[in-house]
Amino acid sequence: MIKYNKQIAVTVLASSMLLSGCGLFDADKATKEIDPPQDVTFTEDGELIEGEGTAVGEDGKEDAAVETISSQLFLFDKSGFVVPYTMNLPKTDSIAKQSLEYLVEGGPVSNVLPNGFKAVLPQDTIVLGVNIKEDGTAIADFSKEFNNYNKEDEAKILQAITWTLTQFDSVKKVKIWVNGHEQKEMPVNSTPIGEGVSRADGINHDSSDIVDITNTHPLTVYYMSESDGQQYYVPVTKRVSNEKTDPIVSAVEELVEGPSQSLGLMSDFQEGVKLLSAPKYADGKVTLDFNESIYGSFDEEQKIVSSQALQSLVLTLTEQQGIESVAVTVNGKAELINENGEKLTEPVTRPAKVNTGSF
Repeated sequence: MIKYNKQIAVTVLASSMLLSGCGLFDADKATKEIDPPQDVTFTEDGELIEGEGTAVGEDGKEDAAVETISSQLFLFDKSGFVVPYTMNLPKTDSIAKQSLEYLVEGGPVSNVLPNGFKAVLPQDTIVLGVNIKEDGTAIADFSKEFNNYNKEDEAKILQAITWTLTQFDSVKKVKIWVNGHEQKEMPVNSTPIGEGVSRADGINHDSSDIVDITNTHPLTVYYMSESDGQQYYVPVTKRVSNEKTDPIVSAVEELVEGPSQSLGLMSDFQEGVKLLSAPKYADGKVTLDFNESIYGSFDEEQKIVSSQALQSLVLTLTEQQGIESVAVTVNGKAELINENGEKLTEPVTRPAKVNTGSF
């Protein structure tokens, strides 16, 4: 049972695709351009996924049986949120640059976007280059057309560029240049860039329930939205009290609390879900022991955990430094299954693809 907030709840159809990483979408002053190395495979964390499949070409059409690279693009959804969208792009030696080119309105991505989604960069913007420094700073250089955006979109455009580039392991933070000139702030509404922007600066900021923001710190969690009857995941950076010192516990609490009503997003965590003990962390794996409420609308005897709840949990926690997988137990026991009756005997890792396909 998915809740939009504490007062609104609707029943949804669970999908085992979510657990396997399949989503709900189908489908000149810069120095020498350096992209992430091509002798690895890009996954969610920056590895290159190569293979033969269907790719979106420069003309916006799908080309079959070509070598492809799976890249995560951050785009606008119908509500204006910046949302990850995974696509197979034609193989290139410049995957970071190509990923930004697919953020341009009117570019090759436009004809294959799901309903309600749109590119984030102004039409006719040219990506002049992406230079990745040894310290992990990616310098994204754009043509002057980059400046032709509405000021209310500025912060989220910066977020989309940052999160698209930081999907790669070699990129830690992002700087913006226009026509070879460094921008210490964004050109239209002066959003600060400084020495670079990282994922730690957040995405889709929500501080609507916070009275004293000075006594808080940011925490990014993944809620769900819906388009044409299908669900996808939306990262939201909330403000959490500085009194809450364990980010794992805070993340669980925020997922259980659910999104602010004003956001119009959903969570599949039910009221009453609690951790029975402190999270256990070792070698990149976090083990969480919940009470029976984690079963949500499922019968406790069946020991079924919602795919959507588990996926939100894994996406949220693996955004935190050092966390690579999540194991879930109930009352200390790991006898859990998904909706297909498959036992969840192994820790769940972050999927290589988030929100894939088309509506």
